[in-house]
Order: sequence, then structure tokens, then C-alpha cells
Amino acid sequence: MKIIISFLVLSLLYCGNKVEGEFTEAKDIPTIKTKKIFTLSDFYSDDKSLDEIVEREFNLLSDYERVGQMLVSAAGVYGKSEAEINGLIERGSIGGVLLLKGDRDEFSGYINRFDETSVMNNKLPLIYSADAEPSLINKKISGFPEFQPTNTLKTKEETKQSADEISRILFQMGISQNYAPVVDLGINTAIIGNRAFGTDVETITTLAKEFIKTSQDIGIIATAKHFPGHGNVKGDSHKNVVYIDGDMKEIEIYESLIKSGVISIMIGHIAIKNNKEYNTNGVPSTLSYNIVTGLLKEEMGFKGLIITDAMNMGAVSKIKSASLKAIEAGCDMILMPENEDRLINSVLEKMGSDEKFRERIYESTRKIIRAKICLGLIS
Repeated sequence: MKIIISFLVLSLLYCGNKVEGEFTEAKDIPTIKTKKIFTLSDFYSDDKSLDEIVEREFNLLSDYERVGQMLVSAAGVYGKSEAEINGLIERGSIGGVLLLKGDRDEFSGYINRFDETSVMNNKLPLIYSADAEPSLINKKISGFPEFQPTNTLKTKEETKQSADEISRILFQMGISQNYAPVVDLGINTAIIGNRAFGTDVETITTLAKEFIKTSQDIGIIATAKHFPGHGNVKGDSHKNVVYIDGDMKEIEIYESLIKSGVISIMIGHIAIKNNKEYNTNGVPSTLSYNIVTGLLKEEMGFKGLIITDAMNMGAVSKIKSASLKAIEAGCDMILMPENEDRLINSVLEKMGSDEKFRERIYESTRKIIRAKICLGLIS
């Protein structure tokens, strides 16, 4: 279904805006009326007609479904079964699906069948995502040509070509969001290594901008990760909490990427110590209001989608109510929460007694709906 919609959107873009003839009562002179087709370039725009569509779709949802839009489950070897995902779609418990380790044809089948479930149950289309970094795509989704690792991309031209090839493959499959590029310093060999563009801030920033622009021009949401920086730490957050000790030396990369229009940023499970202003007291940044809202949203002015790293990782999986705390911190999208329905009910309970929190949830829901419109998933 989604592939058909994408095809129709591309056809309309090729043919130009749709024209509808209207005639005045006085002179029967045709008046031209255009129906705009939104793209990712409109996401940050001040467009009244886009706002109206967002409100239309938002008002059709229950509060349960509004919270559900914020949750992203995983399908594949390390994800939930197809039956479980279908059940979540039917209940309106999720807004997206990460395709996590599997075969290209298998995932294409998932997308088609999940889309059918969404349509049959009158639910909003899903945002499908992938860890399609140049260094990881072949490990996460088999059936693609071999891509050279990120750290071997040395020029803007090489980076553009890699992003172009990856994004076109994802687009053809129906995947709309790529959890790439990694913009960490390539110092941390335990987890970052060849996934980074290098160890120099200027080089990383230049090549990341090229990857992001190329991806988003094709219609794929790019995701800069892992904020506030996983490259200058020791250890692997898949296993336990890692720490930035002192100054956050990698956030200047994000400052530049935010100004250039990146739509999504992933928060890493990274704690901060020996930093008077941004010390997280042993808590990962994912769960820190001071980092997610205070630093990223308010101080740095990021208005796009903030998604957590996977919530089943060792750094957060043992923390009670970690996914709820990530939402309280200001995250818009929660990746791989343990129990989607239980999380939604916890959020609804707090919404019922905290008006400010309820409005914050609505803000996230509207951003996600806006992204779906700009992806061409909602007309």
C-alpha cells in the first residue's frame, strides 16, 4: 500500500500540482486552485495548510492513539513477531516499526502486510525505519550490494553517492527513516569505530551534512546520532551506562547540523559527570530533562524529532519505568520499549493529572504527524 502511495506521490510531483477548475457565478471565468504536495523540505516551514492537515489528523485520534504515535517497535530477528506487531497496529499502540536484522525481501513483505493492517483498522500509516548506516546496512538487512564503511568515505562526493544509493533502496522498500549518520568522533573503538566519518569535528560535520541533505532530498528522514556524543567515551552503552567526563566536545557538530536542517536526532544512553551545568547524576542522557529539553530543545533550538536509542540496551533496561522517564525528559519517539500498551497507560495516567505534560505529549504527536505528511504518507 505504502509503495503505491509513494508511486502516486512521485507521479504527482512529476506532473506538477493538481489543478482544479472552479467557476465564478458572474463570468464563468476559471479560477486555478492548487493542491500542494508536501516534502521533507516543508517540515520546518511555516505553512498554514500543512498545520491544518496536522490538526485534522490529530483531532481524529484518541489520546491512546496519540501516545501510540510516539512508540517504535522492532520487527526482525531481534524484534517482535509479525503477529505481535499486527496486534499493536490494530490497537493503535505504535506509530512506527524498525526493521532490525533480516532479509530485504522479508522486510518488504512485512511492510506490505503491516500497511494492510493499518488500512483495514483505519490507523495512520507507519514510519518504517532502519539502521542503514554505510557500516551497518549489510549486517542489518541482507540482500543489498556491499557498501563501504563510513570511515572510508573521505570526500563529499563519496558520501553523497553512498547516501544516494542507500536512500533510494530504502525508498523503494518503503522505509522512510534512516538512523544515520553516526556523527560521533571515531575514537571509541568499542562501539563507534568504523561507523564514524573520522576523528575530526570539521570533517565529520562536513560529511554528515552531505549525507543528511542527500537522504532528505530523496525523501528519507536522516537521524544524527548519538547525542550528546558517544565517540569521546569509554565503553559500550549496549552493555552499561557510559560517561562523558567533563565537557561535551561533540555537541558543536549537532549545532551545525541543526542549523542545516536535520529532521531527527537520536539520544544516546550516555551519562555526564564532572560538568556543573549538565551533570546527569549517573542517569543516561535519554532520561535527563536537562539534556533533552534544557540543552537540545531550548538552548540549541532543535525543533525536529528526538528519538531514543533502543530502550532494551543494557544502559537503561534495568532502570524502572525508563521509557516513561524518557518521555518525561522530552523525547518524541521511544525506540523498542519493553511493553507498549503498559507504557501508553502510564503516560495516559500522568496526562490525566498534569496538563503541562499532556500538552507536551500533544506537541510530540503533532511533530510525528507532520513528518508523516511531509513523507507523503498522509495526503
